[in-house]
Amino acid sequence: MCAMLGRTDVDLVCSAWLAASHGEYIAPFEEQLEKLAVIYTPYCIWSISKDAPADITSVEDLAKTEVAARFRKLVQGITPGAGISRFSRQMIVDYGLEEHGFHFENGTVDDYCGAYLEATAAGDLATVPLWHPQWLHTEAKLRELKDPKGLLGGQDDATMVLRKDAAHKLKPAGLQFLRHVSLGNAVVSELDQAICREGLTARDAAKRWIGENRSFVDDWLA
Repeated sequence: MCAMLGRTDVDLVCSAWLAASHGEYIAPFEEQLEKLAVIYTPYCIWSISKDAPADITSVEDLAKTEVAARFRKLVQGITPGAGISRFSRQMIVDYGLEEHGFHFENGTVDDYCGAYLEATAAGDLATVPLWHPQWLHTEAKLRELKDPKGLLGGQDDATMVLRKDAAHKLKPAGLQFLRHVSLGNAVVSELDQAICREGLTARDAAKRWIGENRSFVDDWLA
């Protein structure tokens, strides 16, 4: 998406995660963009089941021989360019996890959610590189692991970014509306659940949410 934005193939990206996850992708042409609104505030985590032993509290603990022996070694991720994928690959190295057999693989969102749910159903322990907001939090009992090296990038701003040379395509009222849109993490998780688990289209999920939360939209239009 960011490459298309830089090439002017698209005019607007709805949620560039800035500054950590996607900042390096828009840096070469950042001056050509207007940051319209922060839609939500995502952050990346590594999680394990809440049912895992209580003394496993940090990613560092996974590098302990007795702890590593309890876990599945595949850390299933998503696409290579995602921030969580870049961060997770670095964590495997910097926390010394590869010495204990842990390895990271890219895949789809279904791959990584499915891998964690399948491991849990089998009674196995697995770690899942995750983020807020995301629908898996509504179905899995997860416990966030501490990241003492700070490799997960901290909190980002999911920012709507518009090419300045495309602003003329929007009416002033439309541009002003986009500058006010803000959903927050809980709403994005709710919409993600509706689309990924209930099978609603993105449009139908949005229409349902708008119908139930008209006052928010009216505030954006004010």
